[in-house]
Amino acid sequence: MNQTANPSGDPASLSLPDLRAERDTLRQQEDAVSFVRRLAQGRLDLVTAVKRHRADGSGAVSVAEIVRSGVGPAPSTGSARPPRDTEVSADHPLLAEFDALCDSLGFDNMADLDDLGLTSLENGIQVFESAQSDLRRQLFDRIDALTAELVRRYRDGDASVDTLLQN
Repeated sequence: MNQTANPSGDPASLSLPDLRAERDTLRQQEDAVSFVRRLAQGRLDLVTAVKRHRADGSGAVSVAEIVRSGVGPAPSTGSARPPRDTEVSADHPLLAEFDALCDSLGFDNMADLDDLGLTSLENGIQVFESAQSDLRRQLFDRIDALTAELVRRYRDGDASVDTLLQN
């Protein structure tokens, strides 16, 4: 599944209900993209830890051992957006796509992969994570444009708080 930010044109041309509806839809898409992107980053951390164990000569290590010992704090992306509750269902298509990718690359048995297989796993997850990062940026850009238009309408008197109470 290849999701894209699907803008409906110039935010100024949208009705107030359409503006809000599109923003809400894009926020839900962004929630799923961000959730799966964080999963990809976590799995990349695990692959990196397995590679590090191999490189330092400490021998084979199971993913369970790595998780128990901790793989270190993830670097912050520094999002200025306030956190929201995220509800991404276990059967979400993007999550299913990511799980299928990991299955096809041998994630569940990464400790048994040879170096080439481990590198292939790492590259596949990196490509997926990068695509999600790009999509996330597109979604944020559109959400920001829609929010700016909402703010403009309230500021300029083209919309009022009373319209919120009518819905």
